Amino acid sequence: MNRTDILNALRSGTNKFDVVVVGGGITGAGVAREAAGSGLRTLLVEQKDFSWGTSSRSSKMVHGGLRYLGSGHYGLTRDAVRERERLMAEAPGLIEPLRFIMPHFKGQFPGPRLFQTLLRVYDFIARNRSRHFLTPAESMLWVPGLTGEKLAGASGFTDAVTDDSRLVLRLIAEARRDGAMCLNYTRAGEIKRSNGDVSGLLIQAEENDTPIEVFAPLVINATGAWADRLQSSETSEDTMHIRPLRGSHLVLPWSSLPVSCSVSLFHPEDGRPVFAFPWLGTTVLGTTDIDHEGNLDQEPVISESETAYLLEIASRLFPGSPITRSDILSTWAGVRPVVTDGTGKAPSKENREHALRVNRGLVSIAGGKLTTFRVIAREALVQGLGEDASKVLRPASKPVFQGTDHPSRPATISHQCWQRLQGFYGPELDQLLASGPLEPVTPNRASNLLWAELCWACRREDVQHLDDLLLRRTRLGMVLPNAGEALLPQIRNHCQPLLGWADQRWEEEQARYLSIYHNAYSLPPQEASDAS
Repeated sequence: MNRTDILNALRSGTNKFDVVVVGGGITGAGVAREAAGSGLRTLLVEQKDFSWGTSSRSSKMVHGGLRYLGSGHYGLTRDAVRERERLMAEAPGLIEPLRFIMPHFKGQFPGPRLFQTLLRVYDFIARNRSRHFLTPAESMLWVPGLTGEKLAGASGFTDAVTDDSRLVLRLIAEARRDGAMCLNYTRAGEIKRSNGDVSGLLIQAEENDTPIEVFAPLVINATGAWADRLQSSETSEDTMHIRPLRGSHLVLPWSSLPVSCSVSLFHPEDGRPVFAFPWLGTTVLGTTDIDHEGNLDQEPVISESETAYLLEIASRLFPGSPITRSDILSTWAGVRPVVTDGTGKAPSKENREHALRVNRGLVSIAGGKLTTFRVIAREALVQGLGEDASKVLRPASKPVFQGTDHPSRPATISHQCWQRLQGFYGPELDQLLASGPLEPVTPNRASNLLWAELCWACRREDVQHLDDLLLRRTRLGMVLPNAGEALLPQIRNHCQPLLGWADQRWEEEQARYLSIYHNAYSLPPQEASDAS
């Protein structure tokens, strides 16, 4: 069923569910996947696009939280490491191992010995040794251009990286195969109660002024930074308090900062670890960690101070590769929904563990990590289902991603691209291959996106706006110069007929997309004009 079919079915009376999930980010998608996989009638609604918020703007790391281990959060690290290992085994191509190099400089804390001790525990939890120590000379071979000033060596270890938005979409596809109805651009409104217990809620599609009432005894509020809004409509003293924290990133041409692994350094300003890592043929610098003061309904934007913060660490790590604002391809900023106790801690000192609140059929979730989405989803469902959970919920040993026999690799597709396609699309890969041309969109670039993927997204992945296609279904707008504007005529030829948009609609969508890019995915105009 496509989006229009689902809305029509809801209006015509197919509106009774076991669970309604509000929020289409990684947590909500994980809840929908576990609920539908357990045979529960499941509806998911997202007020904007799937993964529009934090879940398309994270640091892309599926990691065990080595930093949290250093802070004494052993349980959080244990869960994350085990989930990382599980996800890499279940979805290679979607969750890929990435080598991390942490240079050590004389006089810097933590030193090599302490850091290697942390890595020893990290490897013990994973039941897999990946750590090693590099001499200064070996460090320079691993990371060409790395500063040698006071370099005492480096620690190497392995974590994982993903395309966070594709991970969300893969989870939604899995949920749909098990019967879930999933809607983007559909806002959750008033929660309905009967004798104090949740009985359903009102939802409203972006393009229609008439709300639809759906019925369910359980609503999972997985709206991230918006979690306290749905709570605020309720009369409950036990509400979570969300502290929105912004993390921003710079995207650079790989030629400007060529790294083949993730390189980290503690920033001299605040002691936070900052990374330079390879992603889709580019190099990403991130991340920051500051209070976000802006309107949550608007696209978060990197600030001048954050830009300077990230460029400073690049100049310290790679003094031979000077980077200026004019080198920056794009930026992204995400808002972390951190649950706070209100004691006024520095942003980086806030606890990153997730929190849940239960109020007679309304389960609210916030916090947590990308890596542990399945653990969080199952905990929310256990809390919501109560004593029935053990009978209803599928075993935790069941895979997140369905296995499948993939078709043979076409000769025109490289082995690396083929692994990515299998991870991104799973059981739908054979249909994707038949949906459009198998030629690369940008033949001379490291990004190996195929035209068939854009066609598939337009046919089957709920594209409602052009920015859905170019910022989340694909990342063309973030990895090409000037938002990929030079490629828009070709994209229009392939995609406009599939989307069924008239010429005027296409032109409006193109203007909307470019406006979003310039306002939220590039440096603000006053900064760009000052770029050297």
